[in-house]
Amino acid sequence: MKRIIVFASLLTLLYQTSCTTKAAEEKEEANKFLVTAPVTLDTSFTKEYVSQIRSVRNIEIRAQEKGFLENIYVDEGQYVKAGQLLFKIMPKLYEAELLKAEAEAKAADIELQNTKALVDKNIVSKNEQAVAQAKLDQAKAEMALAKLHLSFTDIRAPFDGIIDRLPKKLGSLIDEGELLTSLSDNSQMFAYFNVSEPEYLEYQTNARNRGNAEVKLLLANATVLPHPGKVEVIEGEFDNETGNIAFRARFPNPERLLKNGETGKVMMTMPLKNALIIPQKATYEVQDKIYVFVVDKENKVRSRNITIAGELPDLYVVTSGLAADEKILLEGVQKVKDDEKISFEFLEPKEVITKLRLKAE
Repeated sequence: MKRIIVFASLLTLLYQTSCTTKAAEEKEEANKFLVTAPVTLDTSFTKEYVSQIRSVRNIEIRAQEKGFLENIYVDEGQYVKAGQLLFKIMPKLYEAELLKAEAEAKAADIELQNTKALVDKNIVSKNEQAVAQAKLDQAKAEMALAKLHLSFTDIRAPFDGIIDRLPKKLGSLIDEGELLTSLSDNSQMFAYFNVSEPEYLEYQTNARNRGNAEVKLLLANATVLPHPGKVEVIEGEFDNETGNIAFRARFPNPERLLKNGETGKVMMTMPLKNALIIPQKATYEVQDKIYVFVVDKENKVRSRNITIAGELPDLYVVTSGLAADEKILLEGVQKVKDDEKISFEFLEPKEVITKLRLKAE
């Protein structure tokens, strides 16, 4: 009987030990984290730059003469052709000045003819004829000037474009140089954006090797302009305050969707050689800064701030704060604390990124 009791006790002890060991293994397995490392490869990423959109031609239409605004032939937002009449300033004064100048020119011409007749009869010297000729030339110049002033009362479009707001109404007294409207040629648009010095150097270094130099424009409603653009001009010097240099891209605008003064984001593809790539899910953000947990030689995790150069689908391109041979926590970044010792399973970086989306070259 005693043997049976002892045997039963042994079985119970073995069962309890087995259960305890199994529970410990399950707990250890539950506390095991996935760890990986950065991967270095050649790739490219699309970076967005905030840009100001400007018309290829945008000018102010101003009055060149003073007077009452007699006629307005266009409306706000109207498309006009080059040479089309836009405004008319009351021309009466300038018409009178032209008539006066024409009369003076006619009188000077008659005087010149009379002087020539007297010179032919040796009654007056040729100097008198030269003086009469000079008076006629002056009168013709005054007449041409009066015609010019009269022509300024008709204000025409210098090129095809869209009329902006009309601040002056019919009958307003207009001063010389006063703004009447603005005219924008929106057939093509410029997008101005700033690029940092490292990005500028990278762009210039790889300019010959890039297969596609086109850029795209992301509009304010998060849609992409269907017409790609091209970087045309780069400013001659960097801004000392910001360390940036301005780029300009030209975009076709056949539907006239873009307007002068809009904002958007230029999307430019940047090639990268030996880029350091990590999964986005291995990071976390605190006050607009990106962090990862680095696993040290003692298997302790330590928070590390990193600098991101660009973003790929599910991946980040790291420029500083992390070395290629360091291990980083892949999953569970919200479950650990600084200096916490962990057990982990290491996953090869290439195995990790093959399960993510990446455009590699």
